[in-house]
Parts: sequence; C-alpha cells; structure tokens
Amino acid sequence: MVDLSNLRRPAGSNRSRKRVGRGPGSGHGKTSGRGQKGQKARSGDRIPAWFEGGQMPLQRRLPKRGFTNPFRREYAIVNLRDLEGLEEEEITLEVLQSHRLVDLGRGRLVKILGDGAVNRKYTVQAHAVSASAREKIEAAGGSIELVES
Repeated sequence: MVDLSNLRRPAGSNRSRKRVGRGPGSGHGKTSGRGQKGQKARSGDRIPAWFEGGQMPLQRRLPKRGFTNPFRREYAIVNLRDLEGLEEEEITLEVLQSHRLVDLGRGRLVKILGDGAVNRKYTVQAHAVSASAREKIEAAGGSIELVES
C-alpha cells in the first residue's frame, strides 16, 4: 500500500546535474560541451528565436498593408432558419446564448439575417436586423425589439 510514509520518486526522475569544466576525464572538460568559439560558446548567448543572423528579418521584409479599425463592430450572425427549432415565443439574447446560437462574450452584438422561412409569430431581440428578416418576421405577425449596444 502507498501512503505518505513510503512514497518515492519514480526511477530516473531525479538525475544529478551536469557538472561541466571538471577536467578531460569527465567528458565535459575544457570547452564544457559548448564546442569552440562563436556567440553560442560565450556566456549570455541568448539569441532570439526570430533572429536571422543579421539578414533582414521576415517581419521587416514583408509589406505592411491595410488598416485595422479599432472601433469595428463585430456581429454574431443568426439566420431565421436557426430560429425554427426554438419553442420560445420571445427570443431574447439570453435565449440565443442558452441555445448556443451566439457567443455574447467580448461585447459582441447580434444581427438577425433573413435566410430561412418564418412559420410562426416571434418577438425577437437583437442589436441589428436585416431588411429581409424584418419583412419576414413582421409578415408572420411577429415583432422586433432593437437592443441598444
């Protein structure tokens, strides 16, 4: 039985450290396993992973293009066909998230698109709605509540 009184490390897990520079008989004497000369033979020889030996680095050789808008509004998309399987009359943002149709993390917004048919009356909550989705929902007798973002 294993308990605290007889625990041992697994065999080979506790190796003694490599003692370098202890004479030619040790196999790690003279240059201490570092080869001869050069930057890697010196102390403090850390070379960054992206360093290319003085050649113009890849991140500077590639062209920089375009622009990333920091104020971009990212919408999680829900089509009308995704709503067909839901039993709820009132479809809120929480209902959409509980059915895993959207991920509302990181301040994402929800937009309803008109791909699919509406066969019953819905009250839908979203941040934005396409014209075709609005038309189909209202034609079926439903309504749309726009949520302020």
